[in-house]
Amino acid sequence: MDERWFARRTWQEPPWTSGELRRAKGARTVSVVLPALDEQATVGDVVASVRPLLGSLVDELVVMDSGSTDDTVAVARAAGARVVCREDVLPEFTPLPGKGEVLWRSLAATSGELVVFLDSDLVDPDPGFVPALLGPLLCEQGVHLVKGFYRRPLRLESAETGTGGGRVTELLARPLLSALRPALSGLVQPLGGEYAATRQLLESVPFATGYGVEIGLLLDAEARHGLDALAQVNLGVRKHRNRSLTQLGVMARQILGTALDRCGVAAPGGPELTQFVQVAGEWLPDVAQAPVSDRPPMRQVLARST
Repeated sequence: MDERWFARRTWQEPPWTSGELRRAKGARTVSVVLPALDEQATVGDVVASVRPLLGSLVDELVVMDSGSTDDTVAVARAAGARVVCREDVLPEFTPLPGKGEVLWRSLAATSGELVVFLDSDLVDPDPGFVPALLGPLLCEQGVHLVKGFYRRPLRLESAETGTGGGRVTELLARPLLSALRPALSGLVQPLGGEYAATRQLLESVPFATGYGVEIGLLLDAEARHGLDALAQVNLGVRKHRNRSLTQLGVMARQILGTALDRCGVAAPGGPELTQFVQVAGEWLPDVAQAPVSDRPPMRQVLARST
């Protein structure tokens, strides 16, 4: 870990007041994007946590729907967000499944010079998330990507433990970065879904279509702009829906594939991940699909369409 970078680019207690941020923002514009897939139980509260900032620190608030089959779209609209369905943006591209796909399309659906991403499954979202993430972009020179970090409780069916969330981060992402990009070892939450970036960066890099999107953006930002272009801010506590180990296995496979690609490591394996389930006392293989693919930089896509 680069200790000098950690000291310069880590804010344990975000110091910026709302007035300071508004003055620093000046004429720049900010978009907040919430990717969503079947998040009717939580998306409304996440939208509500951002809405008071509209017209001052935030210029547009968009929920990017990834094909929800529940009431996510209706709930988000009722809460005050503009909802954009993935099929309605860049219709010449057949939609692919995955979080990264809707984040990529959101660049064509928004116009802010700075973009803040928040996950839609947050429980008790803090209204301070967006201002904290914008702080380094608005008030520091040369920052292109700001990652949020936080304590992540592990929420079980009937209880909540103080820590234990972020299992893929601790078991895969952190050891992987330590081995392949040790300069990034100082990132507390390299995979976290709460982050902000300049449009300049976001439109210049490819987007992994699945769960590899966050680590792909992190690796590309550091490769293109250097370590000092990255910053991180303490957001306190982040609660969200925890996934099963089987689901986390598929997530980890996509993250691994994207990271290896960005680091120039050949990975001949295909998109299939074999897991095992117990049926009537027997362990049987269960093959899941974990495709690893990229969308091209949005700057190239928009240039071809004009």
